[in-house]
Amino acid sequence: MADKKNYSVNIFTDGACLGNPGPGGYAYILLYAQHEKKGSAGYRLTTNNRMELRAVIEGLRQLKKKCSVTVFSDSKYVCDAINKKWLEKWDKNGWRSSDKKPVKNKDLWIELKELLNGHSVIFEWLKGHAGNKYNELCDQLANSAAIGKNLMEDINYSDEKRI
Repeated sequence: MADKKNYSVNIFTDGACLGNPGPGGYAYILLYAQHEKKGSAGYRLTTNNRMELRAVIEGLRQLKKKCSVTVFSDSKYVCDAINKKWLEKWDKNGWRSSDKKPVKNKDLWIELKELLNGHSVIFEWLKGHAGNKYNELCDQLANSAAIGKNLMEDINYSDEKRI
């Protein structure tokens, strides 16, 4: 018998970049019932928008069952792309924007789109640095990750810049 329970999860996310481009980091905090899970990582060279996207992707990646999810982000870029249906339009238009230019961060948008398919997800924009405890904590974790040791390479960002 399939698991019919509706799991309700909140995910708070943030991305940071020291310079743009520059070293960057992302963080998420996943809240389910009385459980809390945090994650973060840093990259040697990336952009703020890539880290905002990576935070959402990695938060959603933690989900093991179908869930009703609310993603809280202070990134208009991420929230608007979902809420204003830009992601759907980009996909239908061969990953071209309304001005016919290639969509930036296509690799991450494709990854996010695949993760969204398995869940019911709502995106809520939060004003950054406005006192929300989880947003503030994500900001701290993302910035700490950006200045950490053993930073990873954001391969697709680097490849994009070599072209």
